[in-house]
Amino acid sequence: MVAKKETREVVVVTGGNGLIGKNFLSAIASSGRVAIGCDLDEISHKDLQSQTDSGEIASVVMNIVEPESVNAAIAEIHQRYGRIDALVNAAYPRNSSFGDAFFDVDFHSFCDNVNLQLGGYFLTSQKFSKYFVEQGRGVLVNLASIYGCVAPRFELYEGTAMGMPVEYPLVKSAIIQLTQYLAVTLKGTGVRANCISPGGILDGQDHNFLERYKSCCSSKGMLNPEDLNSTLLYLLAEESRYVNGQNIIVDDGFVL
Repeated sequence: MVAKKETREVVVVTGGNGLIGKNFLSAIASSGRVAIGCDLDEISHKDLQSQTDSGEIASVVMNIVEPESVNAAIAEIHQRYGRIDALVNAAYPRNSSFGDAFFDVDFHSFCDNVNLQLGGYFLTSQKFSKYFVEQGRGVLVNLASIYGCVAPRFELYEGTAMGMPVEYPLVKSAIIQLTQYLAVTLKGTGVRANCISPGGILDGQDHNFLERYKSCCSSKGMLNPEDLNSTLLYLLAEESRYVNGQNIIVDDGFVL
């Protein structure tokens, strides 16, 4: 039995321990919602406020590629709050071979990396969508990338230790298509699905790479995680009720 019906919207964020995931949790809670961070481990609150003036940040352990784990997380969140209003897929799982040069990529490692992220996004979308359909409403937001929209620009990485793993653009483009598939499949159920494709996010990258990257953009170049917040909150809000199956690119003009 649910002790109390939560009146605030409850938003689940996968990859809650990640750079973007943690940022999303803070933004969601600051907007007056309950933000539930899901990851393989409990969400660290070191850099987060567990309570805001009107919102809340909580944590639930979940493995996005294990059906039983996803089902258990949904049941736990429903037991606590009596509702789940949105799922934000921001997880970025990969194995230790992720980033190998194209001709060095092991086939089984390739399949593992595709399964970890694309498979995980499919599984969470499937399970949470079922919950949303039964509830009669819900919002799905998937995180993709500009490299799901355009070919890699390998020249940006020359002379650095960075690169573009082959799995990355394949998975990100598939996430955009998954989002469109969900929007059509869930038509008429009160559930909608959209996607955000960010440009690069600042995280201690090589200076030369940052300068090259910025030359492809309108002004700022690489973004801070906070630059994605207004787009996320818009897609979660009633104001976007007629936005469905869309991929919103936030990249300071990189793909132009």
